[in-house]
Amino acid sequence: MVDAAKILQHCLDKVAKTGSRIQGRIPYRTIDGRYDDMTDADIAWWTNGFWPGLLWLAHGQTKDARLATWAKESEQHLDGALSDFFGLHHDVGFMWHISSVARYQMERNKDSLRRGLLAATVLAGRFNIQGRYIRAWNDNFDNWAIIDCLMNLPLLYWASQETGDPRFRHIAVAHTETVLKYVMQPDGSSFHIVEFDPVTGVYLRSHAGQGYKDDSAWSRGASWLVHGMALGAKYSGRADFLAAAEHAARYFIDNLPEDQVPWSDFKAPVAGNFKDASAAAITASGLLTLAELVPASRKAYYIEAARKMLDSLATNYLAPATDEALLQHGSVRYHVNEPFEKDTSLIYADYFFVEALIKLQGGKGLF
Repeated sequence: MVDAAKILQHCLDKVAKTGSRIQGRIPYRTIDGRYDDMTDADIAWWTNGFWPGLLWLAHGQTKDARLATWAKESEQHLDGALSDFFGLHHDVGFMWHISSVARYQMERNKDSLRRGLLAATVLAGRFNIQGRYIRAWNDNFDNWAIIDCLMNLPLLYWASQETGDPRFRHIAVAHTETVLKYVMQPDGSSFHIVEFDPVTGVYLRSHAGQGYKDDSAWSRGASWLVHGMALGAKYSGRADFLAAAEHAARYFIDNLPEDQVPWSDFKAPVAGNFKDASAAAITASGLLTLAELVPASRKAYYIEAARKMLDSLATNYLAPATDEALLQHGSVRYHVNEPFEKDTSLIYADYFFVEALIKLQGGKGLF
């Protein structure tokens, strides 16, 4: 078993070192060991909150003032997405919950409060009342809901608590109920995309999306289901959400390969498949939240499963010392031609890895 405290310190040191170059710019993935820059390339990109989020996590552990400064600079860059509006999407929780809301909760900064509430209002505005779902993406995808959105709902729960307005919470609960009904598969895995008639709200069909096939189990989608349902249970207190989180967690755990890090799709043939360290990191963090919610008799099961995943990530998936990222061997989707989407380092994998290590030692994450 690896020393979690030692691995966390390694990560914190590396974040500070990488930050000395990146500072308040916004990375997504590595190219030749160096993180790229989405600040000017696509300020509305869905992962753009994870760097400031990672900086706030690291700052909470080290109190290094530089990390907070860089996080605030990143948050200010994101104003470009808010003011443009047209690029905003269902993932605004990923962007502003762990940047602006995190800062507001620590510093009570009024600009951060404004940003968080604006983002929550945008997310709530995507709710289709007939289908009881938050629509994904823009353009022609106005009748799709995706599993990823489940992780954005803490922004709505926070907005209700902060403003005293229950409408945000109602939308979060309604969307989660729709996920239970249509997106979660009976075996505990998840579809990536479900399609509804945007006028009547009637369910139409499911899509493979980033998975191997329509009824397969894209592992990062499965990780969003585990973690997102655990957060839904945490914020709503709903027993059925907790039961769903446990069902999803058991599916994920029971279908892991020997090294405890999933293939990109659980139901795809091994030939042509590849590992996704990001899904393991996301799930490990979610399992540690789940462990806080279940009766004492089941806590150890989830903690041990998370520990095994983190042990494997720390032993087999750490990026080389010369790379800026923390983890390697992440994947964006199943079996695509673009090489960077098959085997790369991703900022959200780094975020959830650090968050899980902090939780394992009794600390808290930002969601």
